[in-house]
Amino acid sequence: MDEKFDPKLIEKKWQTYWDRKGLLKVDEDPKREKYYLLEMFPYPSGKIHMGHVRNYTIGDVVARYKRMRGFNVLHPMGWDAFGMPAENAAIDNNTHPAKWTYANIDNMRTQLRSMGFSYDWDREIATCRPDYYRWEQWLFIKMYEKGMVYRKEALVNWCEHCQTVLANEQVESGMCWRCSKTVRQKKLQQWFFRITDYAQDLLNYCDKLPGWPEKVITMQKNWIGKSTGAEIRFPVQNPPENVQNEIPVFTTRPDTIFGATFMVLAPEHPMVLEMSKGTDQESVVLDFVEHMATQDRSAKALESYEKEGVFIGAYCTNPLSKRTMPIYTANFALMEYGTGAVMSVPAHDQRDFEFAKKYGLDIIVVVRPEDDDIDPKTMKEAYTGEGTMVNSPDFNGIHNKNAMDKIAASLKQRGIGQKTVSYRLRDWGISRQRYWGTPIPMVHCKDCGVVPVSEKDLPVILPENANLLEGGKSPLPSLESFIRTSCPACGKSDARRETDTMDTFVESSWYFERYCSPHCHDAIFDRDSVDYWMPVDQYIGGVEHAILHLLYSRYYTRVLHEMGFIKFKEPFTRLLTQGMVCKETVSCPEHGYLFPEEVKMSGDSYKCGKCGNLVTIGRVEKMSKSKKNVIDPKVLLEKYGADTTRLFCLFAAPPERDLEWSEQGVEGGFRFLNRVWRFAKACMDEIKDVRAFDGNPQDLDEELKLIFKKTHETIRRVTDDIEERFHFNTAISAVMELVNSLYAMEAEREPNGRADVNHPARVSVLRFAVDTIAVLLSPIVPHLSEELWESLGNKTSVLFASWPSYRKDVLVNEELTIVVQVNGKLRSRFTVPADAGDDTIKELALKDEKVRKFIGDNPIKKVIVVKNKLVNIVI
Repeated sequence: MDEKFDPKLIEKKWQTYWDRKGLLKVDEDPKREKYYLLEMFPYPSGKIHMGHVRNYTIGDVVARYKRMRGFNVLHPMGWDAFGMPAENAAIDNNTHPAKWTYANIDNMRTQLRSMGFSYDWDREIATCRPDYYRWEQWLFIKMYEKGMVYRKEALVNWCEHCQTVLANEQVESGMCWRCSKTVRQKKLQQWFFRITDYAQDLLNYCDKLPGWPEKVITMQKNWIGKSTGAEIRFPVQNPPENVQNEIPVFTTRPDTIFGATFMVLAPEHPMVLEMSKGTDQESVVLDFVEHMATQDRSAKALESYEKEGVFIGAYCTNPLSKRTMPIYTANFALMEYGTGAVMSVPAHDQRDFEFAKKYGLDIIVVVRPEDDDIDPKTMKEAYTGEGTMVNSPDFNGIHNKNAMDKIAASLKQRGIGQKTVSYRLRDWGISRQRYWGTPIPMVHCKDCGVVPVSEKDLPVILPENANLLEGGKSPLPSLESFIRTSCPACGKSDARRETDTMDTFVESSWYFERYCSPHCHDAIFDRDSVDYWMPVDQYIGGVEHAILHLLYSRYYTRVLHEMGFIKFKEPFTRLLTQGMVCKETVSCPEHGYLFPEEVKMSGDSYKCGKCGNLVTIGRVEKMSKSKKNVIDPKVLLEKYGADTTRLFCLFAAPPERDLEWSEQGVEGGFRFLNRVWRFAKACMDEIKDVRAFDGNPQDLDEELKLIFKKTHETIRRVTDDIEERFHFNTAISAVMELVNSLYAMEAEREPNGRADVNHPARVSVLRFAVDTIAVLLSPIVPHLSEELWESLGNKTSVLFASWPSYRKDVLVNEELTIVVQVNGKLRSRFTVPADAGDDTIKELALKDEKVRKFIGDNPIKKVIVVKNKLVNIVI
């Protein structure tokens, strides 16, 4: 063991050792209990960031810990490699998405290896490789054959200037992110997965995921968005030819139907333009629809818009009140909610109320509060509470909650509606008019229509020699060598391939199954391997993926289950969503945000390294390149090493909380590891050939007895913190306390020249303590722990060490420390035998001299004894 702790030297040594010995490889072993630990795989952006480091360090601690507990641990890594960022980077760097992606994978793999993560790299996958997406295409075809996939027209973000479809993230304030021209909504043929077929099952199982955070469960439930209400059909008055004669509406408030005074259709609703055609409103409606096509139509954006709309020149009839209702199209109606039509009840819906007030539409009160009356002429806002039905023939005087089922029954009896359930969830549109993605394995034939590619011709390979066109437009539609093919059904040679690629969420919805058998060449995965490893026991990732990625993964798992390929319906048993890594921003009045290395210390102030101006220290925010408040892990690895970097990520905050960057925190972690190293080095020669103490603690002197007990206490605390809570910060704190106790013991012995400094009992207790520290720290700082373990004379890696267990008999308290308060303020403390009764403790407290001084001559009102802890004397 070297005199000085040298992270670079020992980290390289042990990483090489693990690789050479193949210690991190794993295979199925039916005789052992499995544990599948998985972190969400990264997008290969080129550099790992502190968020990656924290996420993967958390996972690595759990993986190493479970391995030492005897589990057969699967801990794989791979790359979510398709997607828009690669295309954007390719444009910015004048390179090809494939070249950029593969180079980044190589770079990030090296970075992750340098952190000492215990990945089985033999199982590495990259979703952009044909041997992966071949099976994604195969499953698409299987789904298509079972009717789980369909194609229809749907709206997309379209940039006319760039002649390309944009993702929502590429639309900035209604403009194309690249050319700054207006983006509009355009209808294109798109492929969809029928995820809505599983809406109720997905919702039901939200209550069968006890290992998931409650906030994530709530987000999943809200996204699925089950609503119970009624579907009501409103007859259209004088419908034009080729226009349906009814407008179906879903409402959660059938009790308010008699208060419906107008109808609102989403601008995208197909009836809007058809019914306005040939009316005086035709041009006005067309202009409005065109205007809406250039706006952000997300639900979040609509919350900030002022309500606006136009009359479309048509009317419908309220099926119960028989009232004629004008039909409007308005910005607050969305095609993706319900049926795209809103039964507007301004008296009892605030959005409808604002619209009615703006456009002078009728307001009819149909639910009256129990102790008040409402005048629609003087209403300042909609009344949305409960009450008694009014202005509702056949239902007046009934409480509105009771009227809901009665009205639904009446609708059904009349054949104009029925009670029903609606979901916010919509079918998953997986078409992307992008290049860097999995080609959709379908062929368009003039005679046969759209048919799937033959399985024998899979994979449909994405041509990696194709270059992006101007504006990032996909080259596939104009690449004859790709699109020209023969029809799989009739064999004619004039068929054309589908040029859309799949949403990258598809790749990440089943990768965890592929990890179980990544080298399986004749099936999507080996079923025996999946049966052994799945489901994932612990999944770890950011809360930003709490909805779509997790929901799509749950859906895909159900598809595989329904097809009989797997035996489970939920992919992840437990879920941990770690917090963000944060740091304060620093900005210069001239140069804006600054990277940390661009800030210079000048006396007691900070200045811009570019111009010398004083800088402003801003809020602590999530680390991001845009605000330049980032720390490159490479800098930490160079200066402190991987173990210190890992230690800081774990010690600074519990995993579910945000972690605030602190240079002092990193320094503190480095000092602690040096303290461990120095202590072990100082006593190594005398303890390395000694057997660790495991005898009767009563045979030890008081000091050694305390150290032996402290060591067992540390085992208990660390085990509980990792096993039950993943609170690695308090686990590390427990080890720090043990190290402090060891230093204190040695400091007390050495200056006094104690004759028993080399006493066998002392040396064997020290050996037990240092052994324990090496093992307890090994999941957290594996390189230093390996070095300690080897120096202690062990011939195998600490990876093969068993996790220590604590002795309950050692932790039994012989004495208790009792705190004494007077009127709730601490005034004294004393020790008593562990079996002392409450009366004895009370008596000793009242006799305590310090306590008597604070009581004085005041009468004692009562004495409260908290068993084995404290006495509070009230005067």
